Amino acid sequence: MRNGALLAAQADKLNIKYGRDVLMSGYTTFQIGGPAALMFWPETKEGLQSILKICTEIECKTFVLGNGSNLLVSDKGLDAAVICLTRMNRFALSGGSVIDCQAGANLFSLCRFAADNGLSGLEFAYGIPGTVGGAVYMNAGAYECEIESAVAECSAMDTCGNSLTHDRSQLNFEYRTSTFMTIGEIITDVVLRLRPGSRETIRAKMESFYSRRKESQPLEYPSAGSVFKRPQNHYAGKLVEDCGLKGMKVGGAQVSEKHAGFIVNTGAATCEDVLKLIAIIQQEVFTQTGIKLETEIKHLA
Repeated sequence: MRNGALLAAQADKLNIKYGRDVLMSGYTTFQIGGPAALMFWPETKEGLQSILKICTEIECKTFVLGNGSNLLVSDKGLDAAVICLTRMNRFALSGGSVIDCQAGANLFSLCRFAADNGLSGLEFAYGIPGTVGGAVYMNAGAYECEIESAVAECSAMDTCGNSLTHDRSQLNFEYRTSTFMTIGEIITDVVLRLRPGSRETIRAKMESFYSRRKESQPLEYPSAGSVFKRPQNHYAGKLVEDCGLKGMKVGGAQVSEKHAGFIVNTGAATCEDVLKLIAIIQQEVFTQTGIKLETEIKHLA
């Protein structure tokens, strides 16, 4: 990686933890991916800002990582500086029904915190294995709910380290997308506005959603969640199953026998295995139904 030594030296000066040739398979829920040339773990916005400024100055490619729950990374790895935000993970009540969150906050922990404080609006997210920043970035959702309903405001940084603030009306939320997918800014903080409710009712709803996930999704295998976006008036998993593809394997990658909307890593899947299987599914579904399946997971090469 060009200028990698310079980046590492700057991280040492700033006391920011980093690693060289870090296997991305250890930082994605798919457990797939070769080495990232450098990986940084900033704990503050100031640390993140410093890394971004240096990378911009030396024209180093960057990728910002949350919990890696919606990613498929190349077997060759990434010739880039990966900035992992999972240490920027604090959240707290900010009066009334508002929670201020850092982007790396874990959704499991955040949902429990909301329930403990009698705040409703995140029950659907209990069990989504991501961060709040990642959820906002892609407008994550489940059970006919999406994170956009809880978002009041977001703080972000551009690639030069400049801070910006966006209220909800500026975020252009749609199905599995937000403005962050196009403007190239990095979410640093999220303000969530929830609703007061009964702790017992909120917890019961959370557990109900989580039980449904365990019953219907292949949580026992590494995966990146739903592979395909939901086509209009259809469900991707049902289309895949109806086309006779449930259980199909390419190498170590398999269409889940529990839920055909998932591709699972049965133990030794490579990125190429998954990509080949996705291509087969897309072609077969299109041949049989005329419907083009669009991937929801992000492929990094």
